[in-house]
Amino acid sequence: MDKQTLSKDGTPLAYRRTGQGPAVVLVSGAMSTGATLAPLAARLSERFSVIVHDRRGRGGSGDTPPGAVAREVEDLAALIDAAGGEASLYGISSGGALVLEAAASGLPVRRVAVYEPPFADYGGGAGERAEYRRNLTEALGQGRRGDAVELFLRLTGLAPEMIANARRSPMWAAMEAIAPTLAYDDAVMGDGLVPRDRLASVTVPVLALAGGASPEWLRRAAEAVAGAASRGTYRVLEGQNHMVEPGALAPVLAEFFAG
Repeated sequence: MDKQTLSKDGTPLAYRRTGQGPAVVLVSGAMSTGATLAPLAARLSERFSVIVHDRRGRGGSGDTPPGAVAREVEDLAALIDAAGGEASLYGISSGGALVLEAAASGLPVRRVAVYEPPFADYGGGAGERAEYRRNLTEALGQGRRGDAVELFLRLTGLAPEMIANARRSPMWAAMEAIAPTLAYDDAVMGDGLVPRDRLASVTVPVLALAGGASPEWLRRAAEAVAGAASRGTYRVLEGQNHMVEPGALAPVLAEFFAG
């Protein structure tokens, strides 16, 4: 990231802007920085001015406690301001839940696209999310960052042996470094269910995407998001899973953001 702006509470946000055209802000999900969206940004920058950023507490961005969903919405407001005062938003996974909340909060947003926001209406439901939240809060409160990361990986369905291998890998230290931000992603997911009342207030076009090779509950959640938004559209990217390929995603986003 080579630029910086300040959020409303003074938190420095690291971001990178590439390309020319209407502004688009890309928002990553849990346990990731803006760098994970660089390949997608490169493809979209042929037609748009694309901003990727490190969400607070990650990468080159700072953090100012206490964390709250409203602070991350203010972060997006600062980035939209840096983009010229209006932008379209794209968010993947829990980043999708964040951009939907930003649109519902009245930010100057043209269009919103999300990929597989993990609302659990058709998966584990609110009970599993509540148990995860309790355990995550306890682990982070006791400084057990590694255990917090493991809780998240379990929530995603990663097999125990793969988690054990991850703990022994060189990447584990970097994962522990941003483990406190798991609380931010958990907060933005709310009770874990599709926020239908909030989505009904979003007046801009919303595109909810899912992968054809992803679990059915993620596809149904994306479809529910589109159905709850007043101007929602649902689309499946055949052959894709939660780790969506930029080459499959970019043309669909470009068509949508071009209006």
